[in-house]
Amino acid sequence: MTSAVIPFDDIAPVGNELTEYDRAHVKLYMRLLDAHADGAEWTEAVKILFGLDPALEPVRARKVHDSHLARARWMTQSGYRQLLRRPTDRT
Repeated sequence: MTSAVIPFDDIAPVGNELTEYDRAHVKLYMRLLDAHADGAEWTEAVKILFGLDPALEPVRARKVHDSHLARARWMTQSGYRQLLRRPTDRT
C-alpha cells in the first residue's frame, strides 16, 4: 500500500514563523526526519515522500529534499512551540 503524495512547494518555507504550509506538512516533515534518522538515502526518501524521480530531476529533487529536511529540523528546534501555542497566545 502506498500513501498519496500531498501537494508540496519545491522550496519549504523559511523564517522563524510557523506557516499554514508548515501546519499542512507536519506529517511529511516527521516522515522525512524519520527517514533521515534511519539512514535512508535522500534519493529514496524523495521518491517515496514527494513522488519525485531523482534520476530524472536531480537538481529539483535535491532542493525539495534538502529544503524540507531543513524546515523539519527547524520544527524540532523551535517551530514546534508555535504548534503547541493556542491561537490567542502571544508568547
